[in-house]
Amino acid sequence: MHITRLRDAKAYSAARHFNMTGLRLQGMEASPTQNFWVGLSYFLPGGGAESSSAAVERVYVVTEGEVTLITDAGEETLRPMDSCHIGPGERREIINRSNAPASLLVIMQYPDKTAK
Repeated sequence: MHITRLRDAKAYSAARHFNMTGLRLQGMEASPTQNFWVGLSYFLPGGGAESSSAAVERVYVVTEGEVTLITDAGEETLRPMDSCHIGPGERREIINRSNAPASLLVIMQYPDKTAK
């Protein structure tokens, strides 16, 4: 078992994100997780992520506040405990249109499951 306490989680930089702080909870440099990593993203009002895609699938879970996800299929606003799956190659944009910070749990497989 490997525990990462929130107070000990290390910040990481996420490409094409703005007004956002990400904390690594599991995987990568935070733990020996083999197939995926988990992060916690804090988006300030107006913060978000530019439109982009990844070669791997992702799951987002809003834990506080609300964020809007924009995809080629349209847009949806997620609120606490709403979740979504973004498939490999699917483009998405994230924006916090509210006046309150939002927290988003990110679960993402490694591009190569054997590499961290």
